Amino acid sequence: MASKQVVSTTKAPAPLPQFSQAIKYNGMVYCSGSIGVNPATKKLAEGGIQSETRQAIQNLAAVLEEAGSGLANIVKVNIFLTTMDHFKSMNEVYDEFFGTIDPKPCRTCVAVYQLPFGAVVELECTAFLSPEAKL
Repeated sequence: MASKQVVSTTKAPAPLPQFSQAIKYNGMVYCSGSIGVNPATKKLAEGGIQSETRQAIQNLAAVLEEAGSGLANIVKVNIFLTTMDHFKSMNEVYDEFFGTIDPKPCRTCVAVYQLPFGAVVELECTAFLSPEAKL
């Protein structure tokens, strides 16, 4: 039976004690939600929805890279917005990272009442490991 492996990198914000940045299991990477916190400053990216979205995706990319995967290997993305008024602006940044990936990941985007630390967007994903990655 495969065992779970914790994924941890300093290139993304440290997780709270209640969870891991990601878990590798059976050829897959399950990433916790990522908000737009800059790992160097430990503060939300300034500039609103687009800056936070860009930083959150960069954080996910760093965790996936540490796991032996990458944005192109994502099969499912869940996005949480504090208002659907941000949908268009978030998608503009999302397309910077996923616009050329084919096939596109499956995706869900919902509005939520509130996110941690006053963030306006959070993304989580599931990806497969690159064939050369260590399981």
